Parts: sequence; structure tokens; C-alpha cells
Amino acid sequence: MKTQRYFEMESENVRREVAQIRTLIVDLDRVVQILASDIATEEERSRVFDRADPAYSILARTLAARRDNLKITIAALEQRLEDILVALSEALAA
Repeated sequence: MKTQRYFEMESENVRREVAQIRTLIVDLDRVVQILASDIATEEERSRVFDRADPAYSILARTLAARRDNLKITIAALEQRLEDILVALSEALAA
């Protein structure tokens, strides 16, 4: 009986974590889209589109770095989510 209750509690924790990760991914993806739009707006304003150009906007460069870091974070969260789902399916199959 204790084992079943523990499994149910653990399963609930896993479902909660999966839901939180999915929500976080969606939120971060929305921020990435906003940053991409802001970068495009800043590049249009400054009329410099090449990041290698010394005249490239510092704001656009900073926003691009933030966007790139968020993309890396999203990839790590997606990997974590995949690992959890694989472990969960293996636990249910056993």
C-alpha cells in the first residue's frame, strides 16, 4: 500500500514538472519571438543588418545575445522534458 501511494505521489510530481517545463518552454519561445521582432526593428532603424559590421547597433547585438541564450535554454528544457518522458514510459512499462 505504501509503495502504491509513493508511486502515485511521485507520478504526480513528474506530471507537475512536465507541465511546468512545457509552460516555461512556451513562455520562453514567446520571449524569443519578441526579441527577434525587436532586433529586426532596431536593425531597420539603424539600417545595419550585419552583426560583423562595427556600426551594428549595440542594442541589437545585446538582444541577439539574449535571444541566442534563451534558445539554448529552450533546447536544454526540451531535452530534460524528453528524458523525463522516456523515464516515465520505461517506469510504466516495467
